[in-house]
Amino acid sequence: MSATRAARKRGKPASGAGAGAEAFKRRRKGDSSGDKVKSKGGGKMNEEISSDSESESLALRRTEEEEEEELEETAQEKKLRLAKVYLEQLRQQEEEKAEAREFEEDQVAGRLKEDVLEQRGRLQKSVAKEIQAPDPADIRILRGHQLSITCLVVTPDDLAIFSAAKDCTIIKWSVESGRKLHVIPRAKKGTEGQPPGHSTHVLCMAISSDGKYLASGDRSKLILIWEAQSCQHLYTFTGHRDAVSGLAFRRGTHQLYSTSHDRSVKVWNVAENSYVETLFGHQDAVAALDALSRECCVTAGGRDGTVRVWKIPEESQLVFYGHQGSIDSIQLINEEHMVSGADDGSVALWGLSKKRPLALQREAHGLRGEPGLEQPFWVSSVAALLNTDLVATGSHNNSVRLWQCGEGFRQLDLLYDIPLAWPVVADQRGPELCLHHPSPQGPQAPGCWLLTLTSPLFKFSPGHPLLSLY
Repeated sequence: MSATRAARKRGKPASGAGAGAEAFKRRRKGDSSGDKVKSKGGGKMNEEISSDSESESLALRRTEEEEEEELEETAQEKKLRLAKVYLEQLRQQEEEKAEAREFEEDQVAGRLKEDVLEQRGRLQKSVAKEIQAPDPADIRILRGHQLSITCLVVTPDDLAIFSAAKDCTIIKWSVESGRKLHVIPRAKKGTEGQPPGHSTHVLCMAISSDGKYLASGDRSKLILIWEAQSCQHLYTFTGHRDAVSGLAFRRGTHQLYSTSHDRSVKVWNVAENSYVETLFGHQDAVAALDALSRECCVTAGGRDGTVRVWKIPEESQLVFYGHQGSIDSIQLINEEHMVSGADDGSVALWGLSKKRPLALQREAHGLRGEPGLEQPFWVSSVAALLNTDLVATGSHNNSVRLWQCGEGFRQLDLLYDIPLAWPVVADQRGPELCLHHPSPQGPQAPGCWLLTLTSPLFKFSPGHPLLSLY
């Protein structure tokens, strides 16, 4: 016992049971230290796992917060976006309205410019290149007169045609159907109580720009005024001392100009059934006359070789020279330019500011006769589509030719030669009325009626295909 106690006091292990107990304690201590180490390692892993899950949760929370913020911003931005869209629509609408106004202003400006040019007589629309030669399949023949047709007019609405002939009758035709709408018969001389009419060859006609009045002149020096719609006779003007060879209404008025083989030009007021004045100047029978909106008219002086412009208010006249033969036809292209034809085979373009032709086309319809004895075909008819570059001429070589006027009316270029069944001359018997037309190029190309007949006159009427009467 004493030995054991002494050994414990000295700190030495005892032998036997005491040594086993000491060894057990040491093992327990080692196990506990190992557990501590393990617990420390497991704590580190747990810390790592928890830090990863925390970062993921933080990222999710941040994403949700950002989405919430984005949702809140989108709602606000939606209002801004809608406001911007609305403002943009308003801006686009205003721009479209401004463009429409600008387009309308351009159109109005274009129309005003055309009106100004038309009033000044300088308007020249380019339509000649859009016209094609007529197709023979489109020809319609209207029969009604017994003798040669001498003159014709088209109503302003282009629905009817008036034709007159040497048989002293006037026929109103429907353009659409080609049927007769009315016939003014020949009046017998010395017979009272008969319907009014002409008893001699009807040489010329004119219709007012509003389509109200029709005027016709004959070899017996008379001018008859008719109501165009009903063909009812209204007045008879007397005063010329020879055959009435030309008639023309001033556009926009009921003022009527007439000319005669008595070498005079007379002015009438149809609405008031009154005579106004007489103008003299030509040295031979006046062959043709034309007028537009200005208070003036132009005449072809026949064998006196002159073209004259009559200024009615000033009672003055301008004299033009250029043809070498008898000038038998004339028509105004616009207020400042005109075209004329003569029996020397020439066609002339004139400007009112110059006394000589701006362009002169000699031998316009070619030559005839034996070699060395050739003579030009007589140009018996001229016509012009108002305010354009398109003119036409007719001759007794059995053809009508379409021409294009160059820039400034200083050139005349041939477009088409249209063959006819008979010569386009005054004394040729051809009582038939023939309608035919070309196909304009393009769906919106302007067309026209071209009216030709066996007389020194034929006309264009805007707004329709080509029409020939012969």
